[in-house]
Amino acid sequence: MDLAAQSSIALNFSLLLQLICLAAVICVDKYIKKDKRMILFKNVGLIFSVVFVSQIETYLQLTGISVFARILTSMYCYIGRPIIIVLFIRLLSDDKKPWILAIINLMIYSTALYSGIAFTISKDNFFVRGPLGYSCHIISGILIVWLVWVALKKFKDERKLINFIPVMIALIITICVLVDISGMFNASVSFQTVALITGCLFFYIWLHLQFVREHDKALEDETKIEIMMSQIQPHFMYNTLSTIQALCLTDPKKAFTTAEKFGTYLRNNIGSLNKNSLIPFDQEFEHTRVYSEIEMIRFPNIRIDYDIEDDDFELPALTLQPIVENAIRHGVRIRKTGSIWITVKTEDGFHVITVRDNGKGFDVEKLKASGEEHFGLKTIKTRLENLCGGDLSVESTIDVGTTVTVKVPCGAHNNESDLR
Repeated sequence: MDLAAQSSIALNFSLLLQLICLAAVICVDKYIKKDKRMILFKNVGLIFSVVFVSQIETYLQLTGISVFARILTSMYCYIGRPIIIVLFIRLLSDDKKPWILAIINLMIYSTALYSGIAFTISKDNFFVRGPLGYSCHIISGILIVWLVWVALKKFKDERKLINFIPVMIALIITICVLVDISGMFNASVSFQTVALITGCLFFYIWLHLQFVREHDKALEDETKIEIMMSQIQPHFMYNTLSTIQALCLTDPKKAFTTAEKFGTYLRNNIGSLNKNSLIPFDQEFEHTRVYSEIEMIRFPNIRIDYDIEDDDFELPALTLQPIVENAIRHGVRIRKTGSIWITVKTEDGFHVITVRDNGKGFDVEKLKASGEEHFGLKTIKTRLENLCGGDLSVESTIDVGTTVTVKVPCGAHNNESDLR
């Protein structure tokens, strides 16, 4: 065996060993999403088999042992290469249309078993290309362009630097295929094979980086929630105790009533303040109602009206009460007669909670542009999105008032595990 052949065997063995190690790492890495992990694992396995079978084909070509065996190995390699590119596309998109091209390619090269329309192997062990012999090259070329387009679209749509990795992988595969076609180098292993193996490795890194990014974001969200809760609980408790203390001197009976309401608040609702999960609306409403009654004792100029048409659903703890607190503290307290209207109804597949006040209002767009969006409302919006797929929107007019609308999807379930 000459030195070139030995070098080729060593290089292919090295590539196969890399694929085995990568497959093992993918199997044990539970942090990548299951569907993406399975696609990548299948692709690694397919590339391994194509590289291995191509070595068998080379051996059969040199020895001429079996013409039929060489037809089978050639078929397998021609059928497998487009599927590899389709699986790369599937890592970036749920679009199943690329499979149509892979199936067409399979049907064309399957004819080698009974026809020479794609290719055949002569009795003298020569490869003879048929009229459709370049179908694999054309279909693979279309799929590579598709892969580049999907990668660029994902990068453009999400505007995240991490999504430039798939773009680089697609471009590297494209360049390596063009180098192979040009014939500039007489390499023992095709540049395309090396590019596909490298592509699998960097797709794994990309998927893992995505998990790390999402995990960091979830931790950041939880930290913000904890900060919000640490601000809300002491603030409300301190103000309530101060109110009771003042009333003990001026109106002992009202002080007793307020202390009783505060006890109810603590007994029935304090446990929900530390929950990053969904609770019944009745529980959140009771929490809000007791809070509102205490605040109306402190500020007799405030009036709160309720119109509850829908109460059979769940929502994150500390959704309604902080909104009402915000309306009182920053809105209606300055009014001679401050009013807050709370309505709850079902509309277009959502449980819709509206908190409207006649407070001083503010310029929403100006606040967003300055980057000073209200932290409490922003945190509530984040919790709604993460825990139940809900939403929060704010409309406000200066000297007229503010309306905060919360939408919770009907049938929303607890997504607490998504934050972990």
